[in-house]
Amino acid sequence: MPSAPAGTLYRGREGMWSWVAHRVTGVLIFFFLLVHVLDTALVRVSPEAYNAVIGTYQTPIMGLGEAGLVAAIVFHAFNGIRIILVDFWAKGPRYQRTMLWIVVGLFVVTMAGFLPRHLMNVFGGGH
Repeated sequence: MPSAPAGTLYRGREGMWSWVAHRVTGVLIFFFLLVHVLDTALVRVSPEAYNAVIGTYQTPIMGLGEAGLVAAIVFHAFNGIRIILVDFWAKGPRYQRTMLWIVVGLFVVTMAGFLPRHLMNVFGGGH
């Protein structure tokens, strides 16, 4: 079996994991938006069905899902800015790893600000 030329395969470095995470978060956000449009459209079909569906969203499991959605959006947004800089800034490729760690730092700070309050509301401590 011939071996691949050096440097052509991902080897699990930061760039590969950033690429995978960006695609996964994009797909998750897409499916959320699809479900959101469909459940919102229920209000025109049957307000009672809409209220029943919305009622099921007010559970701790869905609250954790909301936290996951926010995490996906925050990472996808910050990483998208990094990708734009890598693509359109002449020095972007040279600093892509550093920018990824900046994305991770911004993600952690943003989520640290969001999660405590959100989780207090989800689990009843925020009323």
